[in-house]
Amino acid sequence: MTESNGAGPAPSAVKELALSHVTQVFPGRAGSQVIAVRDVSFTLSSSPAKITCLVGASGSGKSTIARILLALQRPTSGSVTYQGRNIFRLSRREYDEFRRDVQPVFQDPYAIFNPVYPVDRVFWKTIKKFRLAHSREEGQKLIDQALESVRLRPSAVLGHYAHQLSGGQRQRLMLARVSLLRPSFIIADEPVSMLDAQVRRSFLDLLVEFQEVYGMTTLFITHDLSTVAYVGDEMKTIFQGSIVEDGTVEQVMTAPRHPYTKLLLASVPIPDPDQRWTDRVELVDGIPRMVPAGAAAATTAAEAEHPGS
Repeated sequence: MTESNGAGPAPSAVKELALSHVTQVFPGRAGSQVIAVRDVSFTLSSSPAKITCLVGASGSGKSTIARILLALQRPTSGSVTYQGRNIFRLSRREYDEFRRDVQPVFQDPYAIFNPVYPVDRVFWKTIKKFRLAHSREEGQKLIDQALESVRLRPSAVLGHYAHQLSGGQRQRLMLARVSLLRPSFIIADEPVSMLDAQVRRSFLDLLVEFQEVYGMTTLFITHDLSTVAYVGDEMKTIFQGSIVEDGTVEQVMTAPRHPYTKLLLASVPIPDPDQRWTDRVELVDGIPRMVPAGAAAATTAAEAEHPGS
């Protein structure tokens, strides 16, 4: 793929965004505690640019990790560093650099836009904040180029309000803002879960293009293994707040080691209405596993015959 202006990713120093032994604890009911993230460590690097997929069920800690990486939430313990510096101790200048270089794409793009203003405001605030243009004409040219990079016609979206646009258009507007800033890292938290299949594929293609053309590394957070297979280079499985398996997408999907990863893969439906699931999920040593229905039925019958055993 080639960029519209013919330029590839500009050469730059390798950048790193890292979690080190991060734990996040929330208060629960009656004085209890809920451990959302448990001793998580991994590093995202800008070179080579990759799409790393963080996969797990709802409540597994994925979105908490996203908020921590974006400095929206301070972890209970552990450290988060950008270029070796603790992101919660950055100077104003360093924090501005961090905010430009680590960009979010959230699940619900509607929540990003102020409904009182046209969507243009998101772009002009970004241009002003990071001093991307010296004149309004130059700024408008940058906005038009960013929109065209995500297959949006400027005339079709500029001047409109968020509620007048489709979910796919709103999500691509967020990618256009990312294109405007050219960050090293994208933190994409369930970005396609609210999109239909055709729009979802277009969005995923844009993420891959951003990786190849602009050299952006993405942490792609999802519960959908089909999207992981489509865009991912690396895959990390998270279960009850802990990373239980990681490797290349091919390695993890063809030879999963952890029972939870195996369960996730076994839960992907076969596109054949005549092929129905006959297995059931049971907890074995605190980890959900797929158990053949016949075996489960036999166990239940045995327990019925010998209730005290």
